[in-house]
Amino acid sequence: MSSRDPNLECEHGADAAPYALGALEKLQFVADTLPASVPPMLAPPEMSERILATVRSEAELLKAAGSESDEPVKQRGRWRSPRVSFLGAGLAIAATVIVAVAIAVNVHSSAHQRVTSAQVAPGMHGTEASLRQSGGRAELVVSGMPQPPLGHVYEVWLAGASTPPRPTNALFGVTNSGRASVSVPGNLHGVKEVLVTSEPRGGSLHPTSPAVIRVTL
Repeated sequence: MSSRDPNLECEHGADAAPYALGALEKLQFVADTLPASVPPMLAPPEMSERILATVRSEAELLKAAGSESDEPVKQRGRWRSPRVSFLGAGLAIAATVIVAVAIAVNVHSSAHQRVTSAQVAPGMHGTEASLRQSGGRAELVVSGMPQPPLGHVYEVWLAGASTPPRPTNALFGVTNSGRASVSVPGNLHGVKEVLVTSEPRGGSLHPTSPAVIRVTL
């Protein structure tokens, strides 16, 4: 038989209530002000589809579990500390804030992304490539690209309007399905073309083969 005093537990829970309420008010303030801190913009269609798919999946799980699966478990003869209830509510609000921040950042970065399609060498059938620029960073994304010749890698080059291509340290291969995502190093200010060539393993200081991918900026 338990020796714990229910009256003492209630007293301790009451003492913890003001602290818990203060923490909840701070989290609620963040949740209320977050939408106003992010400029309104239209979410990309793929993000809306991901969110709706998650909502539909949760609805199907709830439907399969039964109509009473979302009801709280009834506990008889046992007093529940307010501290636990406040803590659970606080964690729920904190989780909501984190999700909202992640969506806002994702929408913000997607809305300011610039995508430039690349020209692909005639012999590379089925290959697609594009350069994605966002926040001062650039990424080359390819699909359907064949493997480089044995002992070779693909190398990224940057060329100005009147300057020859200069090498970068961006050397890459592709997956079995021909996919790759490569960060383009350096600042693209003054760069007019981003090129990709096949070079001996370790890279070259000067192109030794024609460009297989060419992005004109």
